[in-house]
Amino acid sequence: MAWRGQLSKNLKELRILLCQSSPSSSSTRTFIEKNYKDLKTLNPKLPILIRECNGIEPQLWARYDFGVERGVRLEGLSEAQISKALEELGKVGASLKG
Repeated sequence: MAWRGQLSKNLKELRILLCQSSPSSSSTRTFIEKNYKDLKTLNPKLPILIRECNGIEPQLWARYDFGVERGVRLEGLSEAQISKALEELGKVGASLKG
């Protein structure tokens, strides 16, 4: 999981959108509970924004250089799949750097 420490090199900002109570956001809530501390420790200067809104579909958004953004819908994904989606967003950031 060395990629986790590279996120701040490839991303400018990470946003996680979720509902506080809906079943569709349950995996996302669990992912945050288990992984936020580790991600923030490994990337202390990377803004990791968690936005809760009643009834919203869970999503993961990455902002890269020059305002480029990519988003992933998280509804129906497991914690492992959410982690994989975050890893892929990090790889996109590395490829954008050329």
